[in-house]
Amino acid sequence: MNYTTVSAPQFDSMAGLGDWRYALDAIHATFRTGSFPAATVLAAAIADAAEAHQHHPDIDIRYPDRVMVRLTTHAVENLTQHDVDLARVVSELAATAGASSEPTSISSLELAIDAVDIGAIRPFWAAVLGYRQDSSGNLVDPLGRGPAMWFQQMDEPRPQRNRIHFDVSVPHDVAQDRVTAALEAGGTMVSDRRARAFWVLADAEGNEACVCTWQDRS
Repeated sequence: MNYTTVSAPQFDSMAGLGDWRYALDAIHATFRTGSFPAATVLAAAIADAAEAHQHHPDIDIRYPDRVMVRLTTHAVENLTQHDVDLARVVSELAATAGASSEPTSISSLELAIDAVDIGAIRPFWAAVLGYRQDSSGNLVDPLGRGPAMWFQQMDEPRPQRNRIHFDVSVPHDVAQDRVTAALEAGGTMVSDRRARAFWVLADAEGNEACVCTWQDRS
């Protein structure tokens, strides 16, 4: 099957997809249905539509009434037009069901490890987490539950700096609010040189986290 990939800027320019936000080669939507039973009905309708299209999302039902949908094309590990087409169908189903949308509530977490010899440590983390390696060399949970892990190449050890940090990918339209909240909660700005792609923040003891978006990634 041929797939037409869709970049983050291309997706952002498309009309009629306000329920969805891009993060980490996927698009995400969250719908509130009003009750847990209604959430299961909507999830079943999405599953039926996905089967009809032969293109399947990740669907998560959470109490009290949320249906969370993630779309990416697993065959190419990227966002494609197939995902965009199904996203439109999912939004129509949600609207018909009377569900409301929470597009800015999504968040995707990655763990990053700085390493001099990535090949020497990656098998350990794959084994201890029960993860598999994807085509980019990252480690992912085969059940899609835990955060992905990626490895950042170092030229030499940095013993006085933490070697593991969190990457939190958020909708581009809430990133600045997330950064501001972290600073107001006692954090410090380590670097905003690469904003809007990411801001490097640290807690009061210097442990780092990056708030990330798809923007300015070139």
